[in-house]
Amino acid sequence: MDDRDPPEVSGKSRTTALILNVLTGFVGGHRFFAGKIGTGVLMACTLGGLGLWWVYDLVLIGTGEFRDSDGRRILRWSSDDPWPGVTRGPDPRLLGEMETMRSEVYELQERVDFLERTLAQVRERPRLPG
Repeated sequence: MDDRDPPEVSGKSRTTALILNVLTGFVGGHRFFAGKIGTGVLMACTLGGLGLWWVYDLVLIGTGEFRDSDGRRILRWSSDDPWPGVTRGPDPRLLGEMETMRSEVYELQERVDFLERTLAQVRERPRLPG
């Protein structure tokens, strides 16, 4: 566990737990990794609770609610993730780019609307007898 982690966050990798769940979840590989030996053995004996327990743990790991043997949540995706589970504010450059894209999409929408109105007028115009 890193000194920067709050005490309720495990130092174990969520990526590793997820990979172990996908590859060996039916025999509890991810539970052995988390230090939950008893439930790991039980999971191996029941083949992942006939798949239900396996899928349940997959969801828990994916949402960051899976806990290690000490009851700490396994949140860190990698060892260099300094603030697991913390949502950072958006990058101001990204916000500027999003605003530019929004205005371009709005302009495109206006052009499409104009084109639709123009085409509708052309269709409604009476044809000259020929």
